[in-house]
Amino acid sequence: MNAKYWMQQAILRAKKAEKLGEVPVGAVVVQDGKLIAGGYNRRETNRDALCHAELIALHRACKRLGGWRLQNCDLYVTLEPCPMCAGAIVNARIRRVYIGAWDPKAGAFGSVCDLNQLPLNHHPEVNGGLLEEECRTLLQDFFRSLREQKRKKQSLSEW
Repeated sequence: MNAKYWMQQAILRAKKAEKLGEVPVGAVVVQDGKLIAGGYNRRETNRDALCHAELIALHRACKRLGGWRLQNCDLYVTLEPCPMCAGAIVNARIRRVYIGAWDPKAGAFGSVCDLNQLPLNHHPEVNGGLLEEECRTLLQDFFRSLREQKRKKQSLSEW
């Protein structure tokens, strides 16, 4: 399986999040060409700030592999990780991170800040822009729809 295949698996999970009304972000952890774990945003559903796609995928991978060190694993995520998720990726010793869309508002692997530039004990290899247009469009369409719904509600309340 190639990198595009695994990003498509992350996109499928992002679409699950979208169906729940969550920001459509998905992630998968892969080791030796095998899917270890996946996750998608569930912050609203679970009412939990920690329920980011990456954290869910990392948590599940640790449980499945029986340890917190994921040094032989790669993470595929549809949106550049935020500082919290980037920190978890560093702490889990993820080998490589494949990013779909960059996040100019909260990205922590190059957009707003870059955790790999800090003198931390681990620096994952970061590869960005994998199926970027598809990942970005998924997010843009989601937020466009939210804005339209908000405008409709405002119009109705003005009656």
